[in-house]
Amino acid sequence: MSSTRKCPHCSDRKKMRSEEEKKELLKRLRRAEGQIRGIENMIEEDAYCPDILVQVSAVTSALNSFNKELMACHMRSCVADDIRAGKDEAIDEFVKVMQKLMK
Repeated sequence: MSSTRKCPHCSDRKKMRSEEEKKELLKRLRRAEGQIRGIENMIEEDAYCPDILVQVSAVTSALNSFNKELMACHMRSCVADDIRAGKDEAIDEFVKVMQKLMK
């Protein structure tokens, strides 16, 4: 049976994050953003294709690290709290997200 209690961290599709969590997530995004700017510069400067591809791979890795960090935060807070509250639909939502991420 599902509970009507909301996750204390999430509300109406929003998530209250600690300052430390925000700082870590933003740091990872800014790293990827800087790498993308670097790729733009490489294209403008007619860099060799394999060199650009290596940098694109680095951006992909940075975004994957961001996803792993965000998913871990989500599991530790929202999903865990929902499961404790008897909201089994949190598991279904998590499975759907994982399926989209693993395409």
